[in-house]
Amino acid sequence: MTKPPLTLYLAAPRGFCAGVDRAIKIVEMALAKWGAPVYVRHEIVHNKFVVDDLRAKGAVFVEELDECPTDRPVIFSAHGVPKSVPAEAAARQMLYVDATCPLVSKVHIEAERHHDNGLQIVMIGHAGHPETVGTMGQLPDGEVLLVETPADVATLDVRDPARLAFVTQTTLSVDDTAEVVAALQARFPAIVGPHKEDICYATTNRQEAVKAMAEKAEAMLVVGAPNSSNSKRLVEVGARAGCAYAQLVQRATDIDWRALDGIRSMGITAGASAPEVLVNEVIDAFRARYEVTVEIIETAQENVEFKVPRVLRVPA
Repeated sequence: MTKPPLTLYLAAPRGFCAGVDRAIKIVEMALAKWGAPVYVRHEIVHNKFVVDDLRAKGAVFVEELDECPTDRPVIFSAHGVPKSVPAEAAARQMLYVDATCPLVSKVHIEAERHHDNGLQIVMIGHAGHPETVGTMGQLPDGEVLLVETPADVATLDVRDPARLAFVTQTTLSVDDTAEVVAALQARFPAIVGPHKEDICYATTNRQEAVKAMAEKAEAMLVVGAPNSSNSKRLVEVGARAGCAYAQLVQRATDIDWRALDGIRSMGITAGASAPEVLVNEVIDAFRARYEVTVEIIETAQENVEFKVPRVLRVPA
């Protein structure tokens, strides 16, 4: 039986970003330097496959610091942590390594600078997401107000409308965020914004590639985890850009083949914490069912690399 033809559009860039790459490397290097177990507070990045792989190598994932013994190293996740966390680790004399993405740290520094200048901060982000919790936790309670939508801006209760600044989570939808920023600027004309966009290069690039792909593909799969903010945004961006069917899948086994019945073109991308091996698994699943032609949709080239902390570069 001949297999039906299918054009697979593969988004580039996709998958791992420099911050995720660095965070995973930090856990692996810590295990190599200090041996197992090494404790990690929170999922190092939002991907079950990655977390399971590191767990098999000797990483122990915990939600809070009090679950860690004081005599083993602990690593903070790529999403960043509130100031109280390293303070507690220091008080308990723990050896800790901070794997916060440098582009998240940049937002932390920005928020502190505004605070030092007497400004109250508005953060555009998702309530409860570890990155949002970490950024808001850089400053005392009440100094950072959270908004998610333009509607939230209307009900904001600020200390002084003339002394405000805003920062954003790094993994938001570029277009949605622009709408919230416009609402903030309309209501608070004096609000100060970041020098350069807080949404990181990787989030922006992956969303641009999805928009380019959505024009060509009848359906789209985003390989990523259900708790991954940037992956969920890719699904939304694809749908908004006109792709009739856009879905998030963790693995090839999650593909709903019935929903894809009769398609001739398919777009595939991956969130910033999804490894390429999972993308290949999805492509192989399509190859098993279709006569596949792969076309790369490249909208940018990435060559960003972040150094790991110095403590891991010196021998034990």
